[in-house]
Amino acid sequence: MEEYKEIERSIIKKYRKEIWSRFVKAVSEYELIKENDKIMVCISGGKDSYLLAKCIEELIKHGKFPFEAHYVIMNPGYNKENMDLILENAKRLNINIEVFESNIFDVVKDVEKSPCYLCARMRRGCLYNRAKELGCNKIALGHHFNDVIETTLLSMFYGSEVKTMMPKLHSDNFPGLELIRPLYLVKEEDIISWSKSNNLKFINCACRFTEGVSKKEEDSKRIEMKNLIKNMKKNNPNVDDNLFKSIDNVNLNCILGYTKNKEKHSFLDEYER
Repeated sequence: MEEYKEIERSIIKKYRKEIWSRFVKAVSEYELIKENDKIMVCISGGKDSYLLAKCIEELIKHGKFPFEAHYVIMNPGYNKENMDLILENAKRLNINIEVFESNIFDVVKDVEKSPCYLCARMRRGCLYNRAKELGCNKIALGHHFNDVIETTLLSMFYGSEVKTMMPKLHSDNFPGLELIRPLYLVKEEDIISWSKSNNLKFINCACRFTEGVSKKEEDSKRIEMKNLIKNMKKNNPNVDDNLFKSIDNVNLNCILGYTKNKEKHSFLDEYER
């Protein structure tokens, strides 16, 4: 059997419970993909987005309704080594990709304040524009379960706000376009296990400005959250699942206040009623 077919089979068989079932559950539970959708699947070159592409392919083959997918890689200025690895993995996984170029790295290279923030915004804008050009109504990204709970904790600890990463969002600037996250329920540890079991090597961060730079773990707030959760799991193995469930189980009778549609509400609004 060809290698890519073995890799596809591993998603359906070996990792059916950990990956495939969780992927299908997210798609169904959050109504992420519907009949006749035209989805642009964004591949960054990392393990998450490549797994997403393969899961989407499997859903097209085995799903209950028809929809289309376009697999797109945006090159913001990767070095040759990283780009070669990205293309080699696409070939190895038998994914029919389209690569389009941008000059984002060149644009942000001289920005001193928040270059990562600007880069992220520009990359998102380029992807939305490309999706419009392709006639797609949805953009699929490879964010997973761990991204969700880490983002929630980051918002609480550093943003003074209880806010999470949503499974889908309407675009404010591109009417008719929706962002979806089909790996929403898939845990990172299972994605890592899948990639290792298939001897796959992916890029991590291909940013030109961090290449060769040894960053201390404490410098990254997201790594700080990863380590926090890892340590908490030593005493409570279900802490990650409980964190996730808590954002789907908010008791509005026991919070001081909340914001909806930019309007603030206090528990005092209804306290005497």
